[in-house]
Order: sequence, then C-alpha cells, then structure tokens
Amino acid sequence: MKARLHVPPTKSSLLRVSRQARFLEQGQTMLEKKRDLLTRLVYDRLGQYRELRAQTAAELAEAYRWLGIVHMRMGGQMLRQAAVGLQPVVAIRILARSSVGVEYPSVTVEPLPLQPVGLMWTDPSFDETRLRLQRLTLTLARLGEAENALWRLLAASRKTRMRVNALRHNIIPRYHATVRYIRAMLEEDERNTLFQVKKLAEMG
Repeated sequence: MKARLHVPPTKSSLLRVSRQARFLEQGQTMLEKKRDLLTRLVYDRLGQYRELRAQTAAELAEAYRWLGIVHMRMGGQMLRQAAVGLQPVVAIRILARSSVGVEYPSVTVEPLPLQPVGLMWTDPSFDETRLRLQRLTLTLARLGEAENALWRLLAASRKTRMRVNALRHNIIPRYHATVRYIRAMLEEDERNTLFQVKKLAEMG
C-alpha cells in the first residue's frame, strides 16, 4: 500500500485531498504534454546540430588548408603584417529566445564586406583564406546557438520527465491512498453509528 498523507479522516479532509488529487492529475497531464513537446524539439535540434557539426568540420578543414597555403606563400611575418588593423568580417547579434519556457540565446550573424588590403606583396590566397574563415565564423555562430539550445532543451526535458515520474509514481498515489483511507474510515464510522442507533432503537 502506498504511504498516505497524515490528515484527519474527516469529510472536510476528504474534500480537500480529493480536490488536490484532481489538481495534481491535471498538472501531470500538462507536464506530459510539455515533456512530449520538449522531446520533439530536442530531436529537431539534434538533427540541426549534427548537420552543422558536419558542415563546421568540412569548412574548418578547408579553412586550415587555405591558411596553410597562404602561410607557405607569404610567410608568417608578412601574414601577421597583412592582418594588422583588419576590420571585423561578421556582425553578430545575440538575443534571448524562449521555446516551451526554455530560454536560450538566439544568434543572428551577417557577413560584412571584406576590407581590401593595400599591400603589394599579398597573395590572392590571402583573400581566399579570409573568405573561408568568414564562412567558418558564420557556421560556428549557428552551431553555437544550436548546441546551446540543444543542451538547455535536454536539461528541461530531463527535469520535466522527473517531475512527471514523481507525480505518477509517488505523489498522486499517496493522495489516492489517503482518499481511500478516509473513505474507509468514514464508512466504518457510519456503520458504527448505524449499529449504535439500531441498538438504541432495540433497547427503546
């Protein structure tokens, strides 16, 4: 038998506990809907995250390949001199976003025009490398948003699942056990009262 609440077996207690049990059952239904929605969102984000991971790996390999080429053609010292004073190549804006009560940063990233470098000894591979790194930065920003949202949705999904299990297997059964106990006690009191009334009637 499930452990019951420690309340007096009265009619007022029966009404109160029954009302609370119905409220908890409604809460369980709402949490189950939230859990199912969070699970769908997690799977959607997981697919997006995997695609962005693969895209990032490909773009990262390509950017490093071009970085190796430009380093070989220009040399480390010239490459550092050419990079001095370059303006940002992306504009990033981060705003708060919410899905099913789960907040995570939403990243908006836009490419900016690449600043021309007025040095005669720069190699065309320098501009190609900058372009590859710019594309990689855009993808990394999207990957960061997807990963952050995925982990937060996963955490919320686990927490919601734990609450549903606690309600279903622990809290609500305790209220039901309490309701059954109070009803049994009230019925027993009613039988005792009827028995006493019958005895008094027989004596009278």
